[in-house]
Amino acid sequence: MGYRVVVVGATGNVGREMLNILAEREFPLDEIAAVASSRSTGDIIDFGDSGRELRVANLEHFDFSGWDMALFAAGSAASKTYAPKAAAAGCTVIDNSSLFRMDPDVPLIVPEVNAAAIDGYRRKNIIANPNCSTAQMVVALKPLHDAARIKRVVVATYQSVSGTGKAGMDELFEQSRNIFVGDTAEPNVYPKQIAFNVIPHAGDFLEDGSTTEEWKLMVETKKILDPKIKVSATCVRVPVFVGHSEAINIEFENEISAEEAQRILREAPGVMLVDKREDGGYVTPVEAVGEYATYVSRVREDPTVENGLSLWCVSDNLRKGAALNAVQIAELLGRKHLQKAA
Repeated sequence: MGYRVVVVGATGNVGREMLNILAEREFPLDEIAAVASSRSTGDIIDFGDSGRELRVANLEHFDFSGWDMALFAAGSAASKTYAPKAAAAGCTVIDNSSLFRMDPDVPLIVPEVNAAAIDGYRRKNIIANPNCSTAQMVVALKPLHDAARIKRVVVATYQSVSGTGKAGMDELFEQSRNIFVGDTAEPNVYPKQIAFNVIPHAGDFLEDGSTTEEWKLMVETKKILDPKIKVSATCVRVPVFVGHSEAINIEFENEISAEEAQRILREAPGVMLVDKREDGGYVTPVEAVGEYATYVSRVREDPTVENGLSLWCVSDNLRKGAALNAVQIAELLGRKHLQKAA
């Protein structure tokens, strides 16, 4: 016996990936519904590579009664209106927006990191999916934190345009094409040209000079991993279509060598260590696209602080950063609490 699952925002980048991953992982389903805004109502979309097609239903009129789980990937506005309605109807919501992440009554889950925290989902019948950059970082940090206790993290992100959605991907493509043919590359989605450039700005600016993306990395890491960890982040948008990268510097309470960290990461759930210390012996976003793993490379000791390490972390932001993590939460919820599937 399987589950009745709704994917809300099914026609967007993340929603389509949710459908792909549900099919790839053979999630135990009795029924699957693709739901989106009125603009997409009636459209036909594929359920991964299963050969099955789904007709998109209208979110405004969708009845969540009798459905087990709803994976939301439609943005904060839609989540604010419809996630509580779905939850009240008895359908557990797994929300990809930022809306509920810091709600103390909503667990913020990365299954490899804090699976036990899912037990608190009953308070609102909602579970939050973290920011894409946070998800991959805490997967890499968790086993090292268990081994040597992390005091402080300084991270610079290199975030792909898919994190902004289809509009960001279209802007990178159009600007690149225009530059090649000698046309202008006026910015629209981003404040400056993204093609052949990097922009040290992701999210909205806060009063202290940081951005909302940087704030999310700080507060979400504390909620998921350990409130005592200090985090300093600089988030940068780069001209990459899919795949977020992070240069992470870590200061520990206890001694840990690069060799020990490599050994720990090699065995860590969700992590793939690729660290050959030679030309090409590391992972870039191109290799991470379409993969489940969080890749770690360039593990080395930092001689400027006591008990310091630096590393490079890469993941498919549409997968582990969003859709995959949501499906993993659904799998965890089924195993621990719903237990309908054989």
